[in-house]
Amino acid sequence: MGISRMRDNVERWLIHEGLSFEEVKNPDNSFQIMIKHAGQYGIPVEVFEPKGQPGILVIGAKVVMKNSQISRYLGFNLVEKEKFEKKVADFCYSIQAINKIITEDGKQKIGVYVVLDDKENINQQTMLDAIDSVSEKYDQTSRFLLKTF
Repeated sequence: MGISRMRDNVERWLIHEGLSFEEVKNPDNSFQIMIKHAGQYGIPVEVFEPKGQPGILVIGAKVVMKNSQISRYLGFNLVEKEKFEKKVADFCYSIQAINKIITEDGKQKIGVYVVLDDKENINQQTMLDAIDSVSEKYDQTSRFLLKTF
């Protein structure tokens, strides 16, 4: 599947579902699309193809940590940060999400991702299922953070 073909398919599927989206410029990805309201929780969801992994479709959402959580996190020493990151990674592993703690727009965020890497099985339904799955994982991660942090 060529770069533009994957993007064309994703855009066509989103239009077919009536989901509004916009293209996001990201030098790390062949293309990146932000869906404004997706899944049962109506959250922003990103769909992208990493440049280093053509044919892979990544669907993800970012849980923004609350200001009080960010303050605590930034106050952690290296050992406490590693312990927190391991707790988050273990939780995300338990719900079958790939995670990444990132700083963006001055905020700490926890990205939760689902990766579709079977070219034959990347289709409208698997993408929509992954969007719903990411929406669910976003909610679970958000609740996990509130409970444990």
